[in-house]
Amino acid sequence: DVAMQVAAMNPIAVSADGIPEKVKETELKIAREKALEGGKPEHVIDRIVEGSLQKFYKDSTLLQQDYVKDPKISIAEFLKQSDKELTVTTFKRVSLNV
Repeated sequence: DVAMQVAAMNPIAVSADGIPEKVKETELKIAREKALEGGKPEHVIDRIVEGSLQKFYKDSTLLQQDYVKDPKISIAEFLKQSDKELTVTTFKRVSLNV
């Protein structure tokens, strides 16, 4: 099931800790630019940027993604339900450009 999740959802990393700093910086920059376009106060912009970053993590990290077979739970919750000691430390996704 986890392999199917990786194939279907193409996560960048297992968790936010595994996302390269350059990718995080790029996402922060994009989120800040979008928030600034709205003309909001700086303290509001910071919260918007943080929310955007959390959404990025939810979409891009395996453990935070919604489980494809049951979107009501995350992959982390699915793993806990399957076996309390089960964990994912790494994954490889192979893609063929045919």
